[in-house]
Amino acid sequence: MLFPSHKHMPRCGGVVTPWLGNALMRITGWRFEGAPPDVPRLVLAVAPHTSNWDFVIGVIAKWALDLKLTFFGKHTLFVWPLSLWMRSLGGIPVDRSASHGVVGEMIGAFREREVLWFALAPEGTRKKVARFKSGFLHIAAGAEVPVVLIYFDYANRVIGFGPVLHPAGDVDADLVYVEDYYRVVRGKKAK
Repeated sequence: MLFPSHKHMPRCGGVVTPWLGNALMRITGWRFEGAPPDVPRLVLAVAPHTSNWDFVIGVIAKWALDLKLTFFGKHTLFVWPLSLWMRSLGGIPVDRSASHGVVGEMIGAFREREVLWFALAPEGTRKKVARFKSGFLHIAAGAEVPVVLIYFDYANRVIGFGPVLHPAGDVDADLVYVEDYYRVVRGKKAK
């Protein structure tokens, strides 16, 4: 098991998927760099998001870590029978064409649970964006949980655990920090 000393990391408790995840990491040449904080509740900001392959790499990493987490996914992916698998991974369907109060819902979910790791792509899309969306910072600040910056570095095949950010309410300053941090990381596709 990776990070065996992490007692607060939410685990699925599986045997097959961690073995499969670690085998796929070795076969594909991906590796982990750094370590996540050992806390029961946090937001994982994963970037850059440039390709559908990011989801595949993310699932492999989730399996390798035996990690139990929650994430938002495009609602069109949650059609039967794929929806069964997506939900089993921790997926929550979101229709991004309209506002649905998902930030408030996630803050509420954090308040109701003692253990919750929530992952999302701050870009909100695979397309080039001028600015990251700030919802992940609002969720973390409202739930009073840290944000860990996760990167997928395709050039070096590294899934990295970056710095931990404790949003204090200055969303604009935090967003500039996050965008600057990811500026040097190369995704699957150039943006």
